[in-house]
Amino acid sequence: MEEPIVKKAYYSIGEVCEITDLKPHVLRYWETQFKILRPKKNRAGNRVFRPEDIELILLVKHLLYEKKFTIDGAQQKLSNMKKQGDIAGDRGKIASHEFLASMKQDLNDLKKILIVPETKLPS
Repeated sequence: MEEPIVKKAYYSIGEVCEITDLKPHVLRYWETQFKILRPKKNRAGNRVFRPEDIELILLVKHLLYEKKFTIDGAQQKLSNMKKQGDIAGDRGKIASHEFLASMKQDLNDLKKILIVPETKLPS
């Protein structure tokens, strides 16, 4: 029986990089550019990300990579969204879209591994 995937309270920067498909230096840079991205740090000084932080990172990624906003444009868009109270709803929609796209890719990769090519038997 497989263990269910548990939603954790906190994620390390490595786990967030794997989830978001971003490099650690990109996340650290975005922290300096977006006031909304401020993960907590543990006693050792390591960043710990909550699921809400990951959703915001995915929203920023969506704005920068898919919508082609500049950093200044994305900052302005996030600021407007926060003022209008739209940020919570939109980050959830983006996160679920990103999650589903990632899950689809993972399932397709798994399918390729599991399908055994047919071999012809000698006659």
